[in-house]
Amino acid sequence: MEQMVHSNPLSSSESQTQNELSRVEVQRPSSGLNRELRVWARDLVVALGLAMIIIVFFYQPVKVEGTSMAPLLSDQERIFINKFVYHFEPIERGDVVVFWYPLDRTKSFIKRVVGLPGDEVEIRRGRVYINGKSLEEPYVPSQYIDTAAYGPVEIPRDEYFVMGDHRISSNDSRIFGPVPAAFIYGKAVFAYWPWTQFGSITSVNASESSR
Repeated sequence: MEQMVHSNPLSSSESQTQNELSRVEVQRPSSGLNRELRVWARDLVVALGLAMIIIVFFYQPVKVEGTSMAPLLSDQERIFINKFVYHFEPIERGDVVVFWYPLDRTKSFIKRVVGLPGDEVEIRRGRVYINGKSLEEPYVPSQYIDTAAYGPVEIPRDEYFVMGDHRISSNDSRIFGPVPAAFIYGKAVFAYWPWTQFGSITSVNASESSR
């Protein structure tokens, strides 16, 4: 048997008002969802735009050529460099930097900062000494050590002594001398290709390196 449900009857005006309220209540969720979607889409576009501005103006993609920074960086690897970081913080020992090649400024090199301005740099049997103290370099595998001697030399003001991690195959400050700060235009910060190398490129803290 069909069950009957009773309700209080409404006048015609009350019924019309109730219908309008019902229509408003039914339409409100859809209207609110559309607004939310528009706001979300707008914020997404703004975020993507800001991200592109940051990448274009603050970061630069570069391709590594050669093996002088192996095993940290490999030949043909793609990385991002931060072009403005050294406007806000000093160049530090252990940073991996990109700079104009002092002997040909149409070329760019990527190396690791080993000696700072005012440092005395010496190499004995492949081990680097800074101001007479041995520099711990965990980023240089034993098979990549060059046992040739160098120095001692004092690094001039506003110049940096740079070396590749693959010491045997690296053309660096041992050959072309310290690099002027004005030639250094970026710091390697992130590797994005190949995917197996995807991730940040961290510097070695100077306090952990020297002893």
